[in-house]
Amino acid sequence: MAFDATFFAFVGLVLFLALIAYLKVPGMMAKSLDERADNIRKELEEAKRLREEAQALLAEYQRKRKEAEAEAAHIVASAEREAAALSEEARQKTEEFVARRNALSEQKIRQAEADAIGAVRAAAVDLAIAAAERVIANKADTSTQDALFKDALGQVQSRLN
Repeated sequence: MAFDATFFAFVGLVLFLALIAYLKVPGMMAKSLDERADNIRKELEEAKRLREEAQALLAEYQRKRKEAEAEAAHIVASAEREAAALSEEARQKTEEFVARRNALSEQKIRQAEADAIGAVRAAAVDLAIAAAERVIANKADTSTQDALFKDALGQVQSRLN
C-alpha cells in the first residue's frame, strides 16, 4: 500500500480533530460562547432598563418643564395685572395731584385778585381821602375844620368803645 501525502494529511486532520475532542475544546468554546451570550443578554437587559429609566426621566423632565412654563405664564400674567394696576393707580394719583395743584393755583389766583382789588381800593380810598382833604382844606375855614375833626374823633371813640 502506498501512502501519499493526501493520506498523511487526512490522518493528521483526524488526529487533530481527536485531540480537539479529547481536550474538550468544543465544550470550552460552547461554554465561552454561552458566557458571552449571557453577558450580551445581561448588557441588553441593562441597556433596556437604562433606556426605560431614561424615558421615565425624560417624561418627568418634560412634565416639570410644562409645569414651569405654566408657572412662568402665570407669573407673567400676574406681573402684567400688577403692572396694569400700578399704572392705573399712578394715573389716578397723577390726576389727583394735577387737580390739587390746579385747585391750589386757582385759589392763589383768586387770592392775588382779591389782594389786587384790595390794593386798588385802598389806593382809591387814599386818593379819595387826599382829594377830599385838599378840597376841604381849600373850601373849609378853621371852624369847619375843627367841627369835622371833633365829629371824626367822636366816631372813632364810639367805634373803639
